Amino acid sequence: MLTNQWVSELSKVIATRVSEDIVKEIEFICKVEGLDKAAVVKKLLLEGLKKWKLDYALKLYREGKISIWRAARIADLSLWEFIDILREKRIELQLDENDLR
Repeated sequence: MLTNQWVSELSKVIATRVSEDIVKEIEFICKVEGLDKAAVVKKLLLEGLKKWKLDYALKLYREGKISIWRAARIADLSLWEFIDILREKRIELQLDENDLR
């Protein structure tokens, strides 16, 4: 069982102000998902972070700044998952000799 001290070492509190519209959206999601506000905010934050990392990796890869391997790592995806996303988004593969090895 986790002690309060252990839990506090595992997580940090982040406070932010949001508009009433955002609060209403979060409350709606709470009702639909059957979750409390903290769980919904964590879920949305994790989904947002995942999307941001993918978008960032795609941007850098599209600009030729990083290899396909590095882009997949940034996005926290396997190489094949990243290639599938490139295909879905119709982004051309940019492979060099190192990638092919």
